[in-house]
Amino acid sequence: MNSTRAGTARFVATHSVLSLNARHPFVAKSLVDAQEMHRTVMSGFRGWVEDGDPEARSQMGVLSTWSVDLKAAALVLVVQSRIPGDWARIPREAFTAAPHIITVDRTFKAGEVVGFRTVVNPTRSKPTFVRGQKSEGEKSRGRRTAHTTPEHVKRWFARRLQADGEPATAEDGVARIGAAADPEALGIRMLPTVSSGHRAKPVRIGRAEIRGSLTVTDPETLVGVLSNGLGHARAYSCGLVLTR
Repeated sequence: MNSTRAGTARFVATHSVLSLNARHPFVAKSLVDAQEMHRTVMSGFRGWVEDGDPEARSQMGVLSTWSVDLKAAALVLVVQSRIPGDWARIPREAFTAAPHIITVDRTFKAGEVVGFRTVVNPTRSKPTFVRGQKSEGEKSRGRRTAHTTPEHVKRWFARRLQADGEPATAEDGVARIGAAADPEALGIRMLPTVSSGHRAKPVRIGRAEIRGSLTVTDPETLVGVLSNGLGHARAYSCGLVLTR
């Protein structure tokens, strides 16, 4: 993130657009297992940080999103990063076209209107009650559960919108996105849950796609969200915000 003057901020990243054959065994495995998709994405960035570093993805700014057309057996995987990706570890036969690498270098201005699309893992903290607590009704820290309806997703996203003049962090601690929008004009679609039965780290991730227009109110905060992602499950192809 690089602020160039009051009311502007510059966003620089690399986008790798991978067109893949969904019927190829390598790709099919990534589609049915969230951990495998994560490995596929991270396979493009070996050697930049120490193997096993738990913060490797965030250090390299790796975020991703994908969509699949089952009728055409086509998977499009978009990977954003601060460094260039090398996709030689994906079998050549799995590609339907050569990887398309794009350098994104864009300056956002306060008041600018941009279109956006994102796939998120919208969650809430579900209270749990523990026996033996001092007072009836006292709650322990809740467990995270995914929202399952478009209306709840809309409210989740609306809490993160930032009107002109508002701080980047709300009073309740929610991090805002540096932009405003009309929640009623958003397009929201619930997507299939992705999961992995890996014994060491089972995952189950609810997802929703959000589309619409944003009015930039805090360019530096918006560039931070574009660079680092939105919400949870960023290692599993959630949280990448694409603008146009």
